Amino acid sequence: MRRTTVLMASGVAALGAAALVSRVEARAAGAAPLDDATIVAIFDAANTFDIETGSLAVARAQNKEVRDYGKMLVDVHTAVRQKGRDLAAKLGVTPTPPRDFQMSADHAAAVKRLQSVQGASFDRAFLEHEQAYHAAVLAAVRTTLLPAIQNQELKDFVTSLAPAFEAHRLAAENYEKWLFGK
Repeated sequence: MRRTTVLMASGVAALGAAALVSRVEARAAGAAPLDDATIVAIFDAANTFDIETGSLAVARAQNKEVRDYGKMLVDVHTAVRQKGRDLAAKLGVTPTPPRDFQMSADHAAAVKRLQSVQGASFDRAFLEHEQAYHAAVLAAVRTTLLPAIQNQELKDFVTSLAPAFEAHRLAAENYEKWLFGK
């Protein structure tokens, strides 16, 4: 049962991350193209979502390293979110979430699934979620968001953050290998 729960949670995390990319790409291909205000809102939400899942790890992780990783995510994504908000204010861009912002529902479902597991099963599901989530955000940034950004300062800011998102994905992967021998 425990292994089934972990596999279900990790499979759903991967599906949720894939849904993030497909929803952003679908939005970009839809009737209304992405604009900087929508991209800022998507970027803000992506950081907020990782602050929330990081906080969940701080509260629920069994392993100290996983709790510390969650805390790092909270700290880094809080700072990045604020920098994004400050830049948006400087540029006079009002973040405007997409009308059909499915990412919020996908995030709520991921949090609910993470809350349904405990102990080592939570640690593993969380780390798998973070790997898939950061990979999906990076894919969406590279393939959809960056090409649509009009303001060069905003584009430079988002581009500068890609290495940190990749480092977060890699850290989750390494913790999972270390803890679970994957």
